[in-house]
Amino acid sequence: MTDFFKHLIDEFQLPLENPVLIFSLILFIILLSPIVLRRLNIPGIIGLIISGVIIGPHGFNVLEKSSAVDLFSTIGLLYIMFIAGLELDLNEFKANRNKSLLFGLLTFTIPLAIGYPVVHYFLDYDFNASFLTASMFATHTLVAYPIVSRMGIAKNQAVAITVGGTILTDTAVLIILAVILANHQGNLGVEFWLTMGLSLLIFLAIMFLIIPRIAKWFFRKLESEKHSHYIFVLAVVFFAAFLAEVAGVEPIIGAFVAGLALNKLIPHSSALMNRIEFIGNSLFIPFFLISVGMLVDVKVIMSGPDAWIVAIVLSIVALSGKWIAAWFTQVIFKYSNAQRQLIFGLSGAHAAATLAVILVGYRAGILDENILNGTIILILIACIVASFATEKAAKQIILEADDADLEELTGGSPMSSEHILLPIANFENLERLLEFSILIREKSSPNPISVLTVVDNDDDAERNLIKARNKLEEFVKQGSAAETKVNIITTLDFNATSGIARITKEVMADVLVMQWPEPSAVIEKLVGEKLDQMLSKIGKTVFICHVDKPLVLHKRLVIMAPPFTEREKGFEVWLNKLTKLGQELSIPTLVFSNELTAAAIENYYTRMKVNANTTFHTFNDWEDYLVLARYIKEDDLFILASSRKGAVSHLQVLDAWPAKLEKYFPGNSKIVIFPEQFDTFEEADVYEDVSSEPLVRGLETIQKLGKGIGSIFRGSGH
Repeated sequence: MTDFFKHLIDEFQLPLENPVLIFSLILFIILLSPIVLRRLNIPGIIGLIISGVIIGPHGFNVLEKSSAVDLFSTIGLLYIMFIAGLELDLNEFKANRNKSLLFGLLTFTIPLAIGYPVVHYFLDYDFNASFLTASMFATHTLVAYPIVSRMGIAKNQAVAITVGGTILTDTAVLIILAVILANHQGNLGVEFWLTMGLSLLIFLAIMFLIIPRIAKWFFRKLESEKHSHYIFVLAVVFFAAFLAEVAGVEPIIGAFVAGLALNKLIPHSSALMNRIEFIGNSLFIPFFLISVGMLVDVKVIMSGPDAWIVAIVLSIVALSGKWIAAWFTQVIFKYSNAQRQLIFGLSGAHAAATLAVILVGYRAGILDENILNGTIILILIACIVASFATEKAAKQIILEADDADLEELTGGSPMSSEHILLPIANFENLERLLEFSILIREKSSPNPISVLTVVDNDDDAERNLIKARNKLEEFVKQGSAAETKVNIITTLDFNATSGIARITKEVMADVLVMQWPEPSAVIEKLVGEKLDQMLSKIGKTVFICHVDKPLVLHKRLVIMAPPFTEREKGFEVWLNKLTKLGQELSIPTLVFSNELTAAAIENYYTRMKVNANTTFHTFNDWEDYLVLARYIKEDDLFILASSRKGAVSHLQVLDAWPAKLEKYFPGNSKIVIFPEQFDTFEEADVYEDVSSEPLVRGLETIQKLGKGIGSIFRGSGH
């Protein structure tokens, strides 16, 4: 027993050396410090840095710097920059590129112009240290973005340009870092610029031309190996960091570029994105922040006024530079005071990129401990000020908006509590349909995605129900990986149509996502009596999908919108879903329609303040579907906005389109949409015995004969 206590005491000798105990301690810090400081309204990032100060070699010496700590710290640093590149909304940046570039220029040059003379002349640092510290003022980390997202004003243009400006500031600061390091080492000459220019060109060519092609091939070949996707992405990040180092720049630039290169292939709502953020935010990034705190020497701060003077000067310069940039942006674009405050709040926080730049400069010997410690204090002050400023500005913007503006601002939608139902006949390609449903789902909806299978009510019903439920359990895990709740429904009925119709009413589903029947011979049946029967019982928006390849491999959405599509009740519902899909996949949209429908779609984008990369092509000859062959490419996702018979936008020729698409575009993914049309279908059940179907079919036959005779006479006239 005595030996046990002696061994226990030896293990707790400071600094700790047992790797298991060290890792356990760090995990407890990662768990508890943000929880404690959140009650004080202090960002969690500060808690982790302070924890590092306390346990570090300059604090209570609980831990000392080691190769393991350095390894995890490096991983965390690269991970921060990778996520920064991955999370950038490229669609928003393209839509507001001019405003974003101007804001990025202002928020980069103004803090740099103020910071350099202050650090160089007032704090008396040399050129390299002054310029690198001043460039640190130009960076900003969107620490306060979750506040904007939570309060529902993410669509405000002030938010969009601030987020877009991050691309310019981060890229420019990282290039400055490479130049300053070269200058510090005495290598800044013509040879440096030529070597760096050529090596960067090769590096960017590999990252933007070769890596995305390899990634697409990998995601296609190993579509079902989800854990392999994460390992592949992680391998790309570290390989990119290595290539950047070989090219003569810092590894963090490689990680940032890797994020930009894979941006389009990893949708923001996907399971892979969730895994990347979850593991990074849970382990690697907190480890990095703790290691930064371990660098802080408390004795230097307490030894005299120099460190505090540096910290106060850095904080004043950083915050004033960002405020002036926000003020100029307000004046140029005629924004309100609340929007100026919002821009300042979002761009005023310094964290990830700031730490990256200062840490590299410190390790290279360009910056001293005063700058490092002052930067830590700056981060603490800036994050607190930015958080309070953003929250106050967000509340003011909401209070100033009227009801109509508020709906547009918050992305208000009648589908905010939608329920998506996914009826399945077989389990082939169900994974892709579930992914499609997750990407188009309204994120604010509290309802799950319900996966339904209808089992025949026969002697084997109970056994078949158990089999179906067991098979569906896998897809609950897929939904969980994307933080989306998936509900399984198995039901008995004498036929699938009545079972689907009944469950649609029971769960009050708004959107149905259904499988496209695989055999071509069944297509005619699908478009005939079977589908007509189902659509007559289900009045909701229905997506019939044949997704031929992983969604991220598609390069464009091609939408066929017949005349008067905009008059259907479900027009905005399916347009909203396809807009979400295009934004998640970061791909453009090509719309074939007449002028009125195109105007209605553009009006929807304007009203909802959607920045969609959409091109319109006037199309009126709905009889000649082969005309499309010259426009459709192999990687296009083909979408036909069809309609129920009797609807205002229904064209008889559309009934044959699904079969024609299957025949002439077999390699393309295809979706046929039947928009919601009627308020209720209950009245139709009362008159089921009095059917007008024979009369309708007779009229359709006469119309076809008339068209055939007309074409004969037109042909003979030539």
